[in-house]
Amino acid sequence: MKTFRIGGVHPHDNKTYSAHKQITEVPLPQKAVIPLVQHIGAPSKPIVQKGDEVKVGQLIAEAGGFVSANIHSPVSGKVQKIDAIKDAWGMTMPAIFIDVEGDEWLPEIDRTPTINNICKLEAKEIIEKIKAAGIVGLGGACFPTHVKLMPPPGKTAEVLVVNGVECEPYLTCDHQLMLEHGEEIMIGIQILMKALGISKAVIGIEKNKPDAIEHMQKLASHTLGVSVEPLNLRYPQGGEKQLIDACIRRQVPSGALPIEVGAVVDNVATIYAVYEAVQKNKPLISRVMTVTGKEVKNPGNYLVRFGTPLSDVMTVAGGVPETTGKIIGGGPMMGRAMNNIDMPANKRVSGMLLLPESESLRKKPENCIRCGKCVSACPMGLEPYLLSKLSAYQRWDDMETHNVMDCIDCGCCQFTCPSARPLLDYIRVGKATVGANIRARAAAK
Repeated sequence: MKTFRIGGVHPHDNKTYSAHKQITEVPLPQKAVIPLVQHIGAPSKPIVQKGDEVKVGQLIAEAGGFVSANIHSPVSGKVQKIDAIKDAWGMTMPAIFIDVEGDEWLPEIDRTPTINNICKLEAKEIIEKIKAAGIVGLGGACFPTHVKLMPPPGKTAEVLVVNGVECEPYLTCDHQLMLEHGEEIMIGIQILMKALGISKAVIGIEKNKPDAIEHMQKLASHTLGVSVEPLNLRYPQGGEKQLIDACIRRQVPSGALPIEVGAVVDNVATIYAVYEAVQKNKPLISRVMTVTGKEVKNPGNYLVRFGTPLSDVMTVAGGVPETTGKIIGGGPMMGRAMNNIDMPANKRVSGMLLLPESESLRKKPENCIRCGKCVSACPMGLEPYLLSKLSAYQRWDDMETHNVMDCIDCGCCQFTCPSARPLLDYIRVGKATVGANIRARAAAK
């Protein structure tokens, strides 16, 4: 079996707690809070105001720029206010507050379970429908999907690489989505192939999901141009550049995007959302997320409407165990500790991991022993020990010279460090500063 060629680590996957748990829908909240920042790029602009009545699927905020996304109401009810909220990491952002009244959907949304496998739309119409539906990447980055489908002049897509890897430990929502909605995902793949004008797609799935591999291979055998590539376990194989290398043996150059090597990458959850948007007229108003942990009472995969407090989701999963020391938004490698779970579910939240106190404390950092393990583990070929030191001394220009913007925040360096150095913490600070400097230079031109 294949895998990517540079770096990577092998953390225990810890997926048994929620694996094969059927997707369960979380009840609607009494009040939904819809953040206007749920994607990379410009915040969305509200088009409703206090007192407006809204229905499920109604557009409530428009994209604020080319790299931005529409936001739709996940509930029906009355707009209470538009105000600022703080997310679980202390960031302030605008949000629309809706008092939930029933569950009335727009009539054009097809809510029947019937699978629609015929798409008569042309490529441009597909892209416009995806854009209108507010589809963004649900694998973590939340990059607006319609932008990926519009390569810049001189660049041509040749292959769609489908991310079914789900390499982050503990998380199982994509795995379960493939098992329960594989046929719809396969139709979504064909829709994206048509939008891109290509005839080849490769689905990458790690070998710890043999049932998903078998199921998707069976579906692919009846689908022209689509194949499944079983992959060896290796984190972070779900990264775009790592997955491209593993599946089609092309390496994306430093600072470049996948389209540079003719590839477009989309996650299976994103593709399922594309199917629902194009074939069912359903905008992106919900997602499947994993709630898991060794002591969680009801770990599983939950379908959650955006705007639902994560505390409500946690209640369905059995509540927060008394032994919990830390709650991670996402998985343990790239996720971040949350300071509260009252924030609303949104397009960015793929899971909640509850770690017991005994596993949530960091080891005391010690001196670097110059072992080079962080360099060997880095899947981007960087020097994490050097970047972290440059960040500590605020040498931002040197960090830029040493390609800090290529860092994908995977945490392999910190995971493998025998001295428990907070390498990724320093690199994230430096990367944010360097990125701001780059944008400032571009704006000044």
